[in-house]
Amino acid sequence: MKNSFRRRAFLKTTSQTALALAGLGLLGRSSSLAAEPPKRSGAPRLRLSLAAYSFRQYFDSNTKKKASKPKDAAKQITMDDFVDYCADHGCDGTELTSYYFPDGFGTNYLLKLRRHAFLRGITISGSAVGNNFALPKGPQRDEQIAHVKTWVDYCAILGAPHIRVFAGPTQDKDISVAKKRCIEALDECGDYAGSKGIFLGLENHGGIVAEPQDLLEIVRTVKSPWVGINLDIGNFHTDDPYADLAKCAPYAVNVQYKSQIQRRGQKQKELSDLARVVKILRDANYQGYVALEYEAPEDPWKAVPELLKQMKAALAA
Repeated sequence: MKNSFRRRAFLKTTSQTALALAGLGLLGRSSSLAAEPPKRSGAPRLRLSLAAYSFRQYFDSNTKKKASKPKDAAKQITMDDFVDYCADHGCDGTELTSYYFPDGFGTNYLLKLRRHAFLRGITISGSAVGNNFALPKGPQRDEQIAHVKTWVDYCAILGAPHIRVFAGPTQDKDISVAKKRCIEALDECGDYAGSKGIFLGLENHGGIVAEPQDLLEIVRTVKSPWVGINLDIGNFHTDDPYADLAKCAPYAVNVQYKSQIQRRGQKQKELSDLARVVKILRDANYQGYVALEYEAPEDPWKAVPELLKQMKAALAA
């Protein structure tokens, strides 16, 4: 009887421990709870950030589109200038897109930038890289994985807890092949990012994640608890973008707000419903940054300040 009691007690304790680890995302794919969205105690907390991408054509170190730089040199900005802009406009965080870092930067540059943000009272909420995880095995795919890992190292120095990554387009008729490749790459990069305390957010950015069910399938299959969704409000061009955002919101580890959305078959974009977006995030008990990523055609120097004011009021309401 005594041995039987001890055995039951051991099994009960083991079961409770397994459930606790699964809730923390520390068990592998074999756990039935591993695919669940992260559990957040407490109430929703929405914090305002601004993505450097919003001022993409004005960075003096724009390595993506140098031809699009403004002719007026006075409008060109550095990453330090952008951090100052975020602080001056009441943001909690600043999202530093990787494309606009100067060529050949090193550790000293990253440390100085981190120091500058701290002294301005701004948290570096994350960064963003361009990559393709849908490529077949080979040198090109290895380069993509290495690039993401490099930026994990950079973000660890910066103190930035999140990186936006892409799934990639599909070059195969069977999308399941591309999704499998993406899952494998995310498993590898997620393990590496987790060892540095960095989250990877897979963005709903067309390609193999143009539809919410494909995005969710990938994120639910990846075993790393350091991989979630970078939920871009303007990137679902589906019949009902808001319903699809609501499906994915529980898995969000970062949110990027766009001022416009475009439904399937719609030629013209429409203004995003900020109040509706905030409700979706609150209903999902999201707790984290909501970064404005401005893409509309109007001058960002005029449009962004007003949008930030609207967002700050809506997030605080």
